[in-house]
Amino acid sequence: MKWKNWTVAIIGAWFIISPWVFGFSNHAGAVWTSVIAGAIQLIVAIWAAALPESTADWSNWQNWTSLIMGIWFIIQPWSVGISSMTGNTWNDVILGAITVLLDLWIMGENGNASNSGGNARRAA
Repeated sequence: MKWKNWTVAIIGAWFIISPWVFGFSNHAGAVWTSVIAGAIQLIVAIWAAALPESTADWSNWQNWTSLIMGIWFIIQPWSVGISSMTGNTWNDVILGAITVLLDLWIMGENGNASNSGGNARRAA
């Protein structure tokens, strides 16, 4: 599971530098939302990676925060007015979707394991 958190952290780091890579550094609002949301995603993903795997379930706020950042990156190009930059738009949508899917996978994987373990204990 840790590789998923580290992948999400790398995506967060990419969003921090993407305004300069894709050339929209002259759009202050787009730069700041990308840098701040990317930094939040980077920090919470590293934090989640440092936690015991058993805590990565549906109640883990770090993964929920990262999931929200992924959703934000999917809609960011249209909300900050940079959707005409096709390369950046695809970048945001694809990496945002990967972030959302990885976070759901992380939370679902351990959430299901803890639920099935709880059911097994109750049956015993």
